[in-house]
Amino acid sequence: MAAGHPRAARASATREQILTAAERLFAEHGVFAVSNRQVSEAAGQGNNAAVGYHFGTKADLVRAIARKHAQHTERIRGRMVAELGDSADVRDWVACLVRPVAEHLASLGSPTWFARFGAQVMTDPTLREIMIEESLTSPSLQQIIDGLDRCLPALPPEVRAERNDMARQLMVHMCAERERALAEGVPTPRAGWHDAATGLIDAIVGLWEAPVTRAP
Repeated sequence: MAAGHPRAARASATREQILTAAERLFAEHGVFAVSNRQVSEAAGQGNNAAVGYHFGTKADLVRAIARKHAQHTERIRGRMVAELGDSADVRDWVACLVRPVAEHLASLGSPTWFARFGAQVMTDPTLREIMIEESLTSPSLQQIIDGLDRCLPALPPEVRAERNDMARQLMVHMCAERERALAEGVPTPRAGWHDAATGLIDAIVGLWEAPVTRAP
């Protein structure tokens, strides 16, 4: 058993290097514009088959990156939801949706790539299902959806679905745009991720509470 520990540690380190390299390259160039060979080289692996050996398919690699970040985000979100209780305020539930993502990105330092990685994946018709599937395994996310439903009982189902998609797009792409600006040294409207989250919460609350125009 002891003899196997160094090998397991090396394998774990290699996996982490591949995840980091893949996340950066996918964020900057798009998932299908990057080959496994490029990921292996960026991860410092002489073996070009390293990605396939450690992760299998490219979809498996995307799923592994998503899960790596989801663990931290879920801990933050779970704590916030537990503290919230049975709030009837839309803003409280939207904050539980937005702040964990912003807090996680802030904790990564600079530059980060995960927000842009998410934006790239969500524009791909095949890979976006991976991100959606992974998010649906989050118990706290389901609690947030239920909380919003209780706060907005009068919204017709089709409007609810439409605004859910709108909120997701705002979160994914606004975080990605901020991350890109920070990486490029471009000025941003908000000084930090916390303030950026506040602006995003304001916008999403307005979206959810906007009037519904009935068809004539």
